[in-house]
Amino acid sequence: MTTKLVVGLDGHETGERALAYAQNLAGLIGDCEILVAYIIEWSPYSFQTAEENAVRHKRREEEISTAKERIINPAIKKLSDAGVKTEGIVRHGDVATALNDISKENNAQQIVVARSSAGGFTKRIFGSATSNLVMSASVPVTVVA
Repeated sequence: MTTKLVVGLDGHETGERALAYAQNLAGLIGDCEILVAYIIEWSPYSFQTAEENAVRHKRREEEISTAKERIINPAIKKLSDAGVKTEGIVRHGDVATALNDISKENNAQQIVVARSSAGGFTKRIFGSATSNLVMSASVPVTVVA
């Protein structure tokens, strides 16, 4: 049975560390597939006109395309070149919820993320995506420093 790992990328060096950790783990496991995911923070809770919604939809599609090009595709290439089975996923939504949903939809055994780079006032008030994921995930979460 193939072990599946979900790796949450953030487009920064921290995400690269999570990816490297998962790649190493996949090598130890053997029959392993890594699902690299990038979540674009987005809230559906806003009130807009039909015209604004059409523009928003186009912008969402552009964001997904950009995320695939700049973050997901390079990660897939890196893993594929190393002989690791991989797939890429980009979604809009709450990071913790989306990563957990991806893990459930794909029957993943674990989620790998990096420690949040956010700090200061924002983190104290709202918490971090990493903290929220650890508290709510359906599968074990490994947080890479």
